[in-house]
Amino acid sequence: MKIFVTGATGFIGSAIVRELINAGHTVVGLARSDAGAKSVAAAGADVHRGALEDLESLRSGAAAADGVIHTAFIHDFSNYPAAAGIDRRAIETLGATLVGSERSLIITSVTGLLAPGRLATEADAPNSSSPRKSEEAAVAIRSRGARVSVVRLPPTVHGDGDRAFVPMLIDLARKKGASAYVDDGSNRWPAVHRLDAAHLYRLVLENGATAETYHGVAEDGVPFQEIANVIGRRLNVPIESKTADEAVEHFGWLGHFVAIDNPTSSQRTRELLGWQPKQPGLIHDIDRSGYFAT
Repeated sequence: MKIFVTGATGFIGSAIVRELINAGHTVVGLARSDAGAKSVAAAGADVHRGALEDLESLRSGAAAADGVIHTAFIHDFSNYPAAAGIDRRAIETLGATLVGSERSLIITSVTGLLAPGRLATEADAPNSSSPRKSEEAAVAIRSRGARVSVVRLPPTVHGDGDRAFVPMLIDLARKKGASAYVDDGSNRWPAVHRLDAAHLYRLVLENGATAETYHGVAEDGVPFQEIANVIGRRLNVPIESKTADEAVEHFGWLGHFVAIDNPTSSQRTRELLGWQPKQPGLIHDIDRSGYFAT
């Protein structure tokens, strides 16, 4: 199949591109810059120039494809509502292009939108008060006859090239001289290795995106203190508990994510697709020099 991938140069999208090509698919990757185009071409994919804000580029990319995987998102937490709006319009455009066909659209959401403190499942609905409306957009497009599935990813997708929350926590611990957690650190982060996540996207695509929601979760919930322990030991800095008030000052905007208790199951996803994550778990993966290179 010929698959159009947004976010093709990103941490997860680039792994999906390689996974699809290795399985014999033709990949067309969205690229907004010359550097991005070179990266897509170097991976063995065809280049489609455009951007999430350029709806016509999305429309033409989807129209020429046998399926679409949408992983791109503008991670601007200083203006999250605007980033969420761009994502919603992109999903609406991609989905509308595929309405009335048997071609699949796979979009990306996050487990952090689910109710905290209990084991979340694929059947749970996201928090409707969040600015991110990826799943609502998917439901609307599905009601018009498009074949759409959602893959929810956990707060930490780890592996070589990670630039997200764990590297941010490592940098913060270096600057603060301490690796911290909130209260007793028992709040849980689900996790998945990027290569296992990429394999899941391919399985969803090849199975025709038959279910509405899948969970790209290899570990239901890693206690946050275990993450802080690895960072503190590797950096040889104190490992400290912070109260909720102290965490605001210590972590800044990261505090919300540090304190999240987001245990999430992928049992239904595994049953439907036979998906079995094979890569190292979060603690084993981050406890190596690659994550701590300066």
